[in-house]
Amino acid sequence: MTDTLQRIAVIAASVNGVRTGARLAEALRDSAECRVALFSPREAPEAEHIVSTGEFVRREFQRWDAFVFIGALGICVRSIAPVLGDKQSDPAVVNCDEKGAFVQSVLSGHRGGANELAARVARLLGALPVITTSSDVQGLWALDILGRREEWACEYRSARGGKRFNDAVAAFVNREPTALLLDIRDEGTDRLERECPEFVTVVRDYDEIDFSRYSLLLCVSPHLYEPPVQAVFYRPKVLSAGLGSEKGIDPERFVESFLRELRAQGLSHRSVGSLGSVDFKMEEPAFRLLAEKLGVPLQGFRPEELESIDEVPNPSETVFRKVGVHSVSEAASALLSGGRQWLVEKRKVALQGVLAGNPRHYTFAISVDNGALRTGFVSIVGAGPGDPGLVTKKGLERIEQADLVLYAGSLVPEKLTRPAKPGALVRSSASLSLEEQFELMGSFYRRGLRIVRLHTGDPSIYGAIQEQIAWFEANGMAYEIVPGVSSFQAAAAVLASQFTIPEKVQTIILTRGNGRTPVPEKERLGDLARAQATMCIYLSAEWAEEVQKELEEHYPASTPVAVCYRLTWDDQQVWRGELQNLAALVKESGKTRTVLLVVGEAIGARVNRSKLYDPRFSHGFRSADGEGRGT
Repeated sequence: MTDTLQRIAVIAASVNGVRTGARLAEALRDSAECRVALFSPREAPEAEHIVSTGEFVRREFQRWDAFVFIGALGICVRSIAPVLGDKQSDPAVVNCDEKGAFVQSVLSGHRGGANELAARVARLLGALPVITTSSDVQGLWALDILGRREEWACEYRSARGGKRFNDAVAAFVNREPTALLLDIRDEGTDRLERECPEFVTVVRDYDEIDFSRYSLLLCVSPHLYEPPVQAVFYRPKVLSAGLGSEKGIDPERFVESFLRELRAQGLSHRSVGSLGSVDFKMEEPAFRLLAEKLGVPLQGFRPEELESIDEVPNPSETVFRKVGVHSVSEAASALLSGGRQWLVEKRKVALQGVLAGNPRHYTFAISVDNGALRTGFVSIVGAGPGDPGLVTKKGLERIEQADLVLYAGSLVPEKLTRPAKPGALVRSSASLSLEEQFELMGSFYRRGLRIVRLHTGDPSIYGAIQEQIAWFEANGMAYEIVPGVSSFQAAAAVLASQFTIPEKVQTIILTRGNGRTPVPEKERLGDLARAQATMCIYLSAEWAEEVQKELEEHYPASTPVAVCYRLTWDDQQVWRGELQNLAALVKESGKTRTVLLVVGEAIGARVNRSKLYDPRFSHGFRSADGEGRGT
């Protein structure tokens, strides 16, 4: 549910409606942190009594974020009609029949969140949502809330094809040719690229747009443009401004001047996400007023932090003599943005209307956040244990977006790479040295392209990613790690087991035996076995006899074991037995690669109930007597 819906009023007109409303109110409280209250003109212990629905709505309409009417749609419509304002301020209104079969979005479907609320109420009641706005019916973006998730400001600019925002919406839902300009990158722009309708063309550079082909421009950018067609601009907060000034500069004039200078540089003030300066300027009224006006944080940096940015374009010995640093504005913007990409290098400005001799000079510099740059990017993705359905949603998205998918061919099934887009290079790393892999990834990165390095399971567990990370960092390459489902989790599922058993086993050990790559002496299997935890042993089937011998130092010989080969692959096999037969099981399997050994009494256990749902056990959501704790 949208975070803006913090207060929800449920109004039930009938006795049956009260029952449905009470069920809904309880479900809403359990599923979201919000205030939910049930009202009814009927006398009912579950509801707060009101004189009439119409009178209640007239009095309370602007005091709640959303209204859910339980009953006939006509009652809902007649109740809200006298108090309707406009789509900018009206709360969300949803109507549900008294049996909870249909849930209809009535008012403020997009901006107010009624469409989203209707869908959620329908899920909670097992009902059918009824949503009639054109964009939702067609599965298109709702332009007025397109950037809400990312907190992008939205601006409309009239030109050829439209004079008001609704004209842009009409052009879009009528599927007129639309250009989508994305000159920065973040999670939101990645989402738009994934969900892009067929009549929308994605472009990265404003100068490359042939506006004779388009009726509408959608643009996610901090830059100011003046296109010849109507446009909707979304302003991501990706700019960081570093500030310096004479002490006591006039606050109002400073704010006016800064905003004017920003416009002159072709940048939107709505994209400024942070302000910074040297720490002893934090109480400067002019800086505090600017932060207040923009609604962004003001951060101070110690002189030694500013001096750590030793590659500023315009260092100043004069500034160093005065305040002990060679740069304030450029260094501060670099520290805020996490990079050294200045859209505006240091500019010195004198306030208009201030006489010489009075404080009137300030400097500023603007950097773009490092993660927002349209440069190359590497995603180290956990492919899961082998089943394509166990790749995480985020991991799948990265594979679909990638220009290069470099996968560990000896461990990752080739079919996991098939979601790669047409034109992407898909290459196994099995025959490549590490240096050859670096050269391949580097060539794509330098062209500003996206790379996926696909590892088996979760890349943090025996994933051999440490040396890759070191190389990325040494070469200034942006990267991320996308977790995956590990084979030990797949083993628990395949073995139909919970690896932690209340009052029996509360620890899972992920380790390996002493093979070609030695393990530290302090991590000997024999020593780890003292805990008799659930132990998942990787890369060790080849030395099964030694593994069994070490484990038998502390585990009983009858401890359950499983030899798991290629978990969740099409040719998965599992052999079960007892610890005393572990080496024999491995020999019977004939497998030594892609094998996970699992040891512990948790395998197949069906004893000892969890306290979580025990009616005699209280916690933050339920008291010991079983009564729920409402909001």
